[in-house]
Amino acid sequence: METKFCEFCGNKVAIDAVICPKCGKQLEELKAENHNQNPQVIINNSNVLDGNVARKKCDKWVAFLLCFFLGWLGVHKFYEGKAGLGVLYMFTFGLFGIGLLVDIITILCKPNPYYV
Repeated sequence: METKFCEFCGNKVAIDAVICPKCGKQLEELKAENHNQNPQVIINNSNVLDGNVARKKCDKWVAFLLCFFLGWLGVHKFYEGKAGLGVLYMFTFGLFGIGLLVDIITILCKPNPYYV
């Protein structure tokens, strides 16, 4: 099978591919003879929107307040959608306080809103 590379993400795609299955960007225009046919497009990630993966939007100040007051329980991690880390923070009391301090500083350095 002949392949080419996507000019946007560098992923290897089939030579006749019109859309990159990794990034979702259009690689080339449909030829006139293909307008009557439906091109078969396989996308591996169902969350692809305009070439970017859909991510959760979080408010910086909500995350900061949750981290400051309830960070030892990992509530800010649950807010970000990171349940595994939230459970870890809950059982280790914010990674013994060190993870909590790192997260407070990290959240303050993020833009508002930020995406996870």
